Amino acid sequence: MAENLLRWNVDLKRPKTDERADWWKKLAEYKKLYIEIPEQAERILQVLHENGYEAYVVGGCVRDSILRREPEDWDVTTSASPQQVKSLFPRTVDTGIEHGTVTVLMGEEAFEVTTYRIDGVYEDCRHPKEVLFTANLAEDLGRRDFTINAMAYSRESGLVDEFGGLEDLGNRVIRCVGDPAERFSEDALRMMRAVRFAAQLGFSVDSDTEAAIRKMAPNLALISAERIRTEIVKLLISPNPHWFRLAYECGITAVIMPEFDRIMLQRQNNPHHAYTTGEHTLLALRNIPAESTLRLTMLFHDMGKPEVFSTDADGKDHFHGHAAHSERIALSIMKRLKFDNETIRTVRSLVRNHSRYPQLSAQEVRVCAYEIGPELFDDFLLVKRADITAHHPDIIPDTLHYLREVERIWRDIRQRGDCLSLRELKLCGRDLIEDGMQPGPAIGALLQKLLDEVLERPERNEREYLLERSRALRAEA
Repeated sequence: MAENLLRWNVDLKRPKTDERADWWKKLAEYKKLYIEIPEQAERILQVLHENGYEAYVVGGCVRDSILRREPEDWDVTTSASPQQVKSLFPRTVDTGIEHGTVTVLMGEEAFEVTTYRIDGVYEDCRHPKEVLFTANLAEDLGRRDFTINAMAYSRESGLVDEFGGLEDLGNRVIRCVGDPAERFSEDALRMMRAVRFAAQLGFSVDSDTEAAIRKMAPNLALISAERIRTEIVKLLISPNPHWFRLAYECGITAVIMPEFDRIMLQRQNNPHHAYTTGEHTLLALRNIPAESTLRLTMLFHDMGKPEVFSTDADGKDHFHGHAAHSERIALSIMKRLKFDNETIRTVRSLVRNHSRYPQLSAQEVRVCAYEIGPELFDDFLLVKRADITAHHPDIIPDTLHYLREVERIWRDIRQRGDCLSLRELKLCGRDLIEDGMQPGPAIGALLQKLLDEVLERPERNEREYLLERSRALRAEA
């Protein structure tokens, strides 16, 4: 596919920032846009048009194309009924036919094709009681969540923008289609989607839309954990993860993650800190790469601080043992939100160890890497850096100098190929059995003793030496 996305068929120069809104308004009046649609999606539109039906690409792909972002999916909306769509294409899947959606397979690609529809009454803040098909595109667009997602496009008709989505893109604002309260009563998850889109795009949330979120946030209790989890992760890995603050300010976290509200109120009167625990967390989120386990770690890493908060006689605040409490809270939240076991395992380890400061020696760094897990130690260093750079500005330079020394030692360890796990030990249980040892727990204990010695003296990781040493240790037992 050619490099995407948008060609302007109007002769307008791109304006300065302060003139952006007026420029987009002028552009909205022209609506002479050319969006490059992938060949297979364009073929679907052509087939529907040739058979007398209306058809457009719609929603996120139109929004992203205008923003010069690569769309993830190309969805099609049409006046054809699901059965009519199925009759026109040889390979289809009934992925949501009761709601008007048929997936059309074109080569190795799949495209959702949905009939224009009007949703009936919503009784559970999630599902309409019934779905009615319509021949009117505007009615279909009117049921969508936000104006920037309620635009449709085809080469024949150009841009169809009934609700000011193009202007809202120019003004960089997330605004509901129609009445925000009505949109959020249809699907409460849209409140989280508003915050997530704002974080992904760097937009603000329209004042009426935000007011409705603040009022209706308790309805998020009706939404499944899986859907909540998906939106949290998308927000966290966005370019603006610190906009988790907006979820807090709108009352969303009070429903989906009240543990976060506690740390937003937790003071840190300590020379290491300049912010509340929550503000420190938001800053740390910005300071780590956009990978889900890393950002989940930074979100959870200090959540145990309110539980261990104390103040000494000098008025200094302390949080002794907070990492273990943070790990327990992280586990509780991730189980509640039904994260997969591997994510839970990784995040727990990083949260549990985030406060460790190994001494500046190869032996101490090797032991630390072994205890955390060598495969996680690079991530551990990223977590340390994000945590440190969210501390008080006065202490950051010295602490970063320490961290750079740890990183240097770690690089040397990896370049030498030092043994860091039982798997890398050049002696295994089978060797000990062949040397006359009986199978059982004693084998594991002996291997652990040998590994402890190798972590101290990596040059001892040689099979013959380890075999002789194992015999000596057995003789001493």
